Amino acid sequence: MPGKNKKMKAAILYGPQDVRLEEIDIPEIGPGDVLLKVKAALTCGTDAKVFLRGGHPRMIKPPAVFGHEFSGEVARVGRAVKDFHPGMRVVAANSAPCGKCFFCKIGRQSLCDNLLYINGGYAEYVRIPERVTRQNLLEIPQNVSFAQAALVEPLACVVHGVEESNIEPGNWVAINGAGPIGLFFVALVKLKGARPVAIDVLPERLQRARKLGAEALIDAGPGVDVVEKVKELTEEGRGADVAIDATGVPEVWEKALRMVRKGGLVNLFGGCAPGTKIEVDTALLHYSELTIKGVYHHTPGYVRQALGLIREGKIDTGLFITKELPLEKITEALKLIINHQGVKTAVIP
Repeated sequence: MPGKNKKMKAAILYGPQDVRLEEIDIPEIGPGDVLLKVKAALTCGTDAKVFLRGGHPRMIKPPAVFGHEFSGEVARVGRAVKDFHPGMRVVAANSAPCGKCFFCKIGRQSLCDNLLYINGGYAEYVRIPERVTRQNLLEIPQNVSFAQAALVEPLACVVHGVEESNIEPGNWVAINGAGPIGLFFVALVKLKGARPVAIDVLPERLQRARKLGAEALIDAGPGVDVVEKVKELTEEGRGADVAIDATGVPEVWEKALRMVRKGGLVNLFGGCAPGTKIEVDTALLHYSELTIKGVYHHTPGYVRQALGLIREGKIDTGLFITKELPLEKITEALKLIINHQGVKTAVIP
């Protein structure tokens, strides 16, 4: 158990592609907080964007420790904490809603006006604030490893995305992008009894999608009309019942709008860069009665559902965690995801 005034290793983000491994003070904790000894922290597309851009408007203002998909052991608890004790294996989601604002009161916790975010997984220890401890800190089941448990946060976001997509058994669901998030969509859409179509430019990603249950693969390389390819798969060429974007690329958002059938739903899940815009064909939107949805983040309920899916073995976690590296190689780990090598790397402090 760490003593007061002890130091820890941490990856500090200073600016675009400027991460430095430093020794800093182990965080102090308050009465309702938990100090977590990090056992595994995963790389994520959001972390890669944070690394490339040097911050995040909602979550990270440098200099700061970052990394938000992590799990570990409880090292110390505040005097008001009752449900956790040192040595417990736990996983924390990266946020917690306030429970008091308008959106929390109407059950839209992902839109909470006062959503509290935590980062700091790329370090030996991280402080779990009282609000997260109370709502989104969960004990890891015996049959789940630390690295598997760290998948809970991104999986919870996708559980939310699938639940908002009105997917019915037998539906054709076009999933644009077969990175970590797109692959989670493939797996969950298959669990719904629907027919996932994986679309990507990288053959190795498409093959992982096949292993997770994709019924069709579309290589979106140069010169390929992915909209037509999707329509060719469907009866009478009407288009997918649901189209999902998991790329965060405005051009792909626009394609997703064109690949659904009349009355279809488009889930624009991937976050685009701030300030970007898309064009929408108003006639297509109006006369085809399309539903366009943005879906963001997760809620405490979805976090628990995600851990349950991992505990029950319904997600092939081995297809998602493709490498392990020590904390000292955090930059290398981030560049792997930037260069589309593997899926996620488990960073081990």
